[in-house]
Amino acid sequence: MTSKMSKRAKDSKRRTDSKRSADSKNTGAKKSKTREALPVQDSRGELVILTGLSGSGKLSALKAFEDVGYYSVDNLPLQLVPRFADLVRQSAEIERAALVVDVREGMRLDEFPAILKNVRKVLPTRVVFLEATDEALIRRFSETRRPHPMGRSDTVVKSIRAERKRLDPIRNVADIVLDTTKFNVHDLRARINSQFEREESEQSLMISSNSFGFKNGVPTEADLVFDVRFLPNPHFVPEFRKLTGKHPKVARYVRQFPQTKEFLDKTTDMLKFLLPHYIQEGKSYLTVAFGCTGGQHRSVFIAEEMKKRLAEEGYRVKTSHRDMPK
Repeated sequence: MTSKMSKRAKDSKRRTDSKRSADSKNTGAKKSKTREALPVQDSRGELVILTGLSGSGKLSALKAFEDVGYYSVDNLPLQLVPRFADLVRQSAEIERAALVVDVREGMRLDEFPAILKNVRKVLPTRVVFLEATDEALIRRFSETRRPHPMGRSDTVVKSIRAERKRLDPIRNVADIVLDTTKFNVHDLRARINSQFEREESEQSLMISSNSFGFKNGVPTEADLVFDVRFLPNPHFVPEFRKLTGKHPKVARYVRQFPQTKEFLDKTTDMLKFLLPHYIQEGKSYLTVAFGCTGGQHRSVFIAEEMKKRLAEEGYRVKTSHRDMPK
């Protein structure tokens, strides 16, 4: 009797444990499904709101942001900023955006702090406020002969002071305040580049290594021109006449001369010295042109070789051969 009761107890315990195990699995499955159903917030993107006093350089700053890869919008209505931020967050093409919000918004500027708070829930956002002294702003309005956006009824001095008062709440929530009193356009660009240009896009300069023939004239777009007609001409070798400088046989022929290597080495060293300075000055494009007589052999080889050398240094380089036979 005791043996039968013991057996029943064991059977009952086994069924209970089995039920608990099944319940546990079902509960785990439910939890897993619940986790999968939860929406995952996409934190992709970055937004810069550019604001400040009229005449402080906002449009020049916006162009600088555009040059370092920001999708740029001028004078977007304040009420549309949250929607714009959401579009940037969802976009597969726009990673960074910059927009201008200023006194042209009128009384709606009072809503800026609250809108900014909501936008930051959607997208990482920084506010950059530009300002300058009254004297500098008056001088700039005088030089451009443009009316102050606050209106024509008051003097420029009164309009500037009224604008300062209107924008004060926005200045208080700014992440970066830049005084552009002593800045020129290049100084402003350099400051924005130093603070907002991504490390991986440091080599933002696009270099064109081009070839041409002097008999057809020097290309007007060239920033730097090098004459390589001092090198022996493959044109006078019958088997090379119909080939170009991109052909391996022609390349070997031009490369074999010691003056070729010396020219490439010295030109590469000079460009390695110049390019960081061009980047620092905010230059976006640089065209380096190499010319020979017809633009078919020597200049083509040199342009292609220079592209390889500069690419090895981490620069973005493309080639173009104006007079090379197609």
